[in-house]
Amino acid sequence: MSLKKASIIIIIILLIDQISKVYIKTNFELGEEIKIFNWFRILFIENDGMAWGAKLSDFTSLITDRTAKVILTCFRLFAIVGIGYWLINSIKNKGSRVLIVAISLIFAGALGNIIDSVFYGVIFNDSYGQIATAFSEGGGYDSLLHGKVVDMLHFPLWKGYLPDWIPVYGGNYFTFFNPVFNIADMAISTGVGILIVFNRKAFPKEHKVVKTDIPAEESHNN
Repeated sequence: MSLKKASIIIIIILLIDQISKVYIKTNFELGEEIKIFNWFRILFIENDGMAWGAKLSDFTSLITDRTAKVILTCFRLFAIVGIGYWLINSIKNKGSRVLIVAISLIFAGALGNIIDSVFYGVIFNDSYGQIATAFSEGGGYDSLLHGKVVDMLHFPLWKGYLPDWIPVYGGNYFTFFNPVFNIADMAISTGVGILIVFNRKAFPKEHKVVKTDIPAEESHNN
């Protein structure tokens, strides 16, 4: 698979991701929700941490939330360089199509969320109690590297009280599936899922042919 085809995948994912985020950011107030189906809703939230909204500062009190945010964003920048190198190297070494598609999805998703983290704080004003605008006179809601990732896809497949016989959580109200995510997250998860499910196709083992050199005289005698 060529670099051109991989680039097309990346560009398509990035466009869909960023268009959906900009639309939500400029048409929804923070926390606003639209019900599409009982099991699918558009819910605008912003995530300034890692997956599931976790933060580095949740694990240690030695750093503040703002410092943790910069560290996380810088880590993402270094990670995207590594993923890009992995992609280019896999193409040069004629890696399998499955591998290159998977890496392209992961790269596009990671880059999509990096754009939010790096630039959205400067581009948009805040969405608290209002619909945000881009490049407003009052400036953005935060500085470079302090942007928040826009999430909007919510799939509450089931809601209800768990049976009392379930340990720990029995009797509590529970929602499955509760996380809110975006197109970039879907691309990353799909890429990782492809690598796990189709591992043998992504990393095919090379079968070495062992040649046994038999002297001509011995071969003739046999």
